[in-house]
Amino acid sequence: MKLKKILALVLALALAVTVLAACGSAPANNGTDTAKTDESADAASGDSDWAYIQDKGEMVMGITLFAPMNYYEGDELVGFETEFATAVCEKLGVAPKFQEIDWGSKEIELSSKNIDCIWNGMTITDERKENMSISTPYMNNRQVMVTKAENADKYAASVDGADVVAEVDSTGYALLEEDEFFANANATAVDSQAKGLMDVAAGTSDVAVVDYVTSLASIGEGTDYTDLVRIDAKEFKGDIYGVAFRKGSDVTEKVNEAMQELASDGTLAQLAEKYGLADLLLLK
Repeated sequence: MKLKKILALVLALALAVTVLAACGSAPANNGTDTAKTDESADAASGDSDWAYIQDKGEMVMGITLFAPMNYYEGDELVGFETEFATAVCEKLGVAPKFQEIDWGSKEIELSSKNIDCIWNGMTITDERKENMSISTPYMNNRQVMVTKAENADKYAASVDGADVVAEVDSTGYALLEEDEFFANANATAVDSQAKGLMDVAAGTSDVAVVDYVTSLASIGEGTDYTDLVRIDAKEFKGDIYGVAFRKGSDVTEKVNEAMQELASDGTLAQLAEKYGLADLLLLK
């Protein structure tokens, strides 16, 4: 009997030690600690886009070159988007880095992390909202036709049989595919809006469909294309610009906040005025 009592006591003590050890290893769960743990886990696993950018110390903007948004004056990259993105990065405490991309591959560049955002006069569409996280809209735009001055009236009436170009995977090229006005035109995709204007100036194409903001700075007096004009007699549906980030990115809201601060303190309006875009600005 004594032996049985001793064994029972030993087993009871062992069980008590096990329970105490288990209780001691479990931290108190007050909700806040759990949230912090989850947040840290997200950052460590790469789920936090903001943590990824902070760790690098820079945000890489995917761009193409077109005035007045991103373009060179000598060796210096300037433009509304260039200065806007730089001001936002300053607010966020990271360095801006501008990287030229093929516009047709922009979503691949973004998802593969070759760039962190697309900040280059990008039109917001339903398809892009499904595939990427889009910032607050900040500027109006529309698609316009550009041609040689002597052909403006002709192509305002019809582009049947005409050679019409637009940037690949752009809102302009989508217009060529979808609008009945271009149903009988010979549509061709080119690698940039600048290339489209060049083709029309050279006579290898008849019409280029480009962003309205491009036409403001790239054709007419004081530009390289003084003989090109915008066909204002023919108007198409307007669109709006936004900045694109990876789907679900936590950077979008941080950029939205910085953008609104720049709008509220007047910086954004000053930039728009500087580049002749004041009438198009949405974010105020």
